[in-house]
Amino acid sequence: MEQFEKIRMRLDPELKAMNEIITDTLRTGNRMMNGIVTTYLEKKGKQIRPILVILSAKMFGDVNEDVLHAGASLEMLHNASLIHDDVVDETELRRGESTINRMWGNHVAVLVGDFFVSNALAAGIKTGHLSIISALSALGKELSLGEIDQITNAREHHFDEASYFMMIRKKTASLFMHCVKMGAEAVNAPQEEIAPMVTYAELLGLCFQIKDDIFDYYDNPQIGKPTGNDLREGKVTLPLLYALNNADEEDAEQMRELIKKGDLSAEEINRLIEFAKIEGGIDYAFEVMRKMQEEANAIIDRYPDSSSKEAFKEIFEFIISRDR
Repeated sequence: MEQFEKIRMRLDPELKAMNEIITDTLRTGNRMMNGIVTTYLEKKGKQIRPILVILSAKMFGDVNEDVLHAGASLEMLHNASLIHDDVVDETELRRGESTINRMWGNHVAVLVGDFFVSNALAAGIKTGHLSIISALSALGKELSLGEIDQITNAREHHFDEASYFMMIRKKTASLFMHCVKMGAEAVNAPQEEIAPMVTYAELLGLCFQIKDDIFDYYDNPQIGKPTGNDLREGKVTLPLLYALNNADEEDAEQMRELIKKGDLSAEEINRLIEFAKIEGGIDYAFEVMRKMQEEANAIIDRYPDSSSKEAFKEIFEFIISRDR
């Protein structure tokens, strides 16, 4: 966490300028909307995604207004997805604070999320780059399809890794990929130089989601969701998938039937969590992330040394090692 904070501090001038764009873009004549948005923006997360946009731009050129508007557009689109997710998941707390749906109801929360989406597109248009506007449109589709894939996997009980990785690529990694792509395109980097870094960002995003999924197997009040919440919603993630596909078949079949039954009790959720741990699911998930990190390092090491290149590598390590 300390190393990530150092990166964020180095980029503080750019992040402040970007956040001012977000504030200005979301300002409206409606007092209710202004109040909700202002309160929401006070609870900023780590802002990893706009940091990736800025680092990508710095790796290929200098940060300009187009970079800042690209970062702002992606951050607003990301936050729109979080606001809508909170409605779908009936989440009451995010980053330790009440969600918009808890405070104002689902109707208002959906409208606020839509407001963020529209303003994300408005910020993207200000870059003047058709490729950036196109990327925002493509990203919106991928995020939606990723969520639908997750619902499908849960309802149809897909217990294979291929379905899981396809889903998290759309749901999470796609955003990381577009961050790097849009940051580089905003400074007119050559496409042949951008493409490997987009693959790097894909690996980074996959690891981000895998680590996020691991958190569900442990008590951690800092994360803001109870242990087993994914299982409660029928979502089977990598640690449990590994256990189901590698444990003794009789034990694995019992666990599969438990998941298919649905409406799990706290005791049944704990059984599944312990099963995943005992059968090596957590260790396997970490092995997968470390292999992805090695693959990513092989990609980025081909680029010239720079502070941005080092920052990318440090963020990758942070994502795997973070505790929230």
